[in-house]
Amino acid sequence: MNLKLEAVNLLRWLHFVAIAVGGGAAVVALLLSGFEEDREDLQGLAATVWAKVVVWAFRLALIVGLALLVMMIQGGRNPLKDGSYFHLKLLLVFILLGLSEMTPKALAVGKRGSALLVLLLFLASSFTVFNKGLFGGRPKAGPVLPVSAESTLPQATQASPEVQRQPR
Repeated sequence: MNLKLEAVNLLRWLHFVAIAVGGGAAVVALLLSGFEEDREDLQGLAATVWAKVVVWAFRLALIVGLALLVMMIQGGRNPLKDGSYFHLKLLLVFILLGLSEMTPKALAVGKRGSALLVLLLFLASSFTVFNKGLFGGRPKAGPVLPVSAESTLPQATQASPEVQRQPR
């Protein structure tokens, strides 16, 4: 077990938490927007939750993600060269952030289309990262196994000639 606290692992954890909070709050805001039609005391609550929680969580995730990218590049790993999954993720994230900034105004007037699209982009970017091998990632080089000249294992039932000659 590795108990060493490294900056990359700490940033990765903070990035994950910010994304999880943003995605969870987006679902809550969408649920609240459905209740706003029937109850007048909840009017505007979905837009407020989106503006205060979702937008700030996604902003924090972007800032931490960029810091994580810089730290990884300085450490010798470059996710931009590992295939096209990271480029696709960045494209989805920037579209998600742009829509996320516009969503509170749409939710305030009762329109949920952009909020649903943000949630869809959130799920698509998560799918892209989880299944990065589907998007042209290069396989990691494994250890080189030595090739032996003898491809069969000796049988345990037959004793070697040296063992048979020795007196007991």
